[in-house]
Amino acid sequence: MTDILRLSLPLSVWVAAFSAVYGLEGVVCSDLWSRAGLSLDQGRAALVAAGIVAIAVQVVLLVGLRMPRFASGLPWVQRTAGILACVALAATVWSLLPVVTTSLCL
Repeated sequence: MTDILRLSLPLSVWVAAFSAVYGLEGVVCSDLWSRAGLSLDQGRAALVAAGIVAIAVQVVLLVGLRMPRFASGLPWVQRTAGILACVALAATVWSLLPVVTTSLCL
């Protein structure tokens, strides 16, 4: 794993997860979802499941970056990658929390 990948992957996964979950919310709130015969409860379940998967991926990245197999030869890269992975995990939890706690379609 290259150093650039170690540094950029967690935040890139956060951006992708954020986009995917809120894109899915747009689909759930559209007529397409109801025309498919799906309810808003099923939409919320899909959104929560997508959020859980995103958080799990971030945890796996955080743990993986701390493993010796994926460690960098440079201590500052290893430390910075760990900090960025923690920030990405916190950002994922924080940005996906409204999906669970607020009303789905306004």
